[in-house]
Amino acid sequence: MHRIFQTFIDGLAESAHEPAFNAVMSRAAAALELSCFAYLCLPHRKNDTARLISTYPRPWTEHYLSNHYERLDPVIRQALKVTEPFEWGSSIDSGSHSNAQRQLFEEAATFGIRYGFTIPIHDGRGPVAAVTFASDEQSATFKRRVETHRRVLQLMALYFHASASRKLQPDRVVDGVALSPREYQCLEWSAAGKSAWEIGRILSITQRTVTFHLENAKSKLGVFSLHQAIARLAASRVR
Repeated sequence: MHRIFQTFIDGLAESAHEPAFNAVMSRAAAALELSCFAYLCLPHRKNDTARLISTYPRPWTEHYLSNHYERLDPVIRQALKVTEPFEWGSSIDSGSHSNAQRQLFEEAATFGIRYGFTIPIHDGRGPVAAVTFASDEQSATFKRRVETHRRVLQLMALYFHASASRKLQPDRVVDGVALSPREYQCLEWSAAGKSAWEIGRILSITQRTVTFHLENAKSKLGVFSLHQAIARLAASRVR
């Protein structure tokens, strides 16, 4: 068990992109004899898209996200209310579900997602994410594996979220152009009238690094001056 967890932690440290994070959790789950997982990070803003990293079938995850199912999913709603892990199934408390929620469970079942063990993740702002290990059947074997590895699964979920939320910050879009989080930060501070030296102090990076990010932002935006880049940023905010 210690070796599985240490390999998992080492894998997270080396991961920088979603496919790598997916592979690390997938290998750890397989080592614990759990067939599939899903990590759902709720968006900070209402109209943004949730981040979903999982081994669920792609047609299902695309359908789930495009329909914003995280807003009505009974599992996610439960994860918003509690801090302790819980088990669930498509037939559990079905009488309290709306027609749309029952349809969601029925659709998930067609992709082999019928039962699961979900770990809510909360921080200072409240509930922010959940990690689920799912199965296509409610078996004694699945329940035993979950109970046996309960504490390790909780730790894995917390470490996964901490690493993914730190490394996978979404790009920021300016006038249809995606900038890295740091490029966007530097451009925002420039728009606020801060010099490269001041931005460096604010972000705890060197002035040279600030200049590097601003030059990258200008290049991506196809402009020659910082004033033009700031103008593009301002224009994108009023559309």
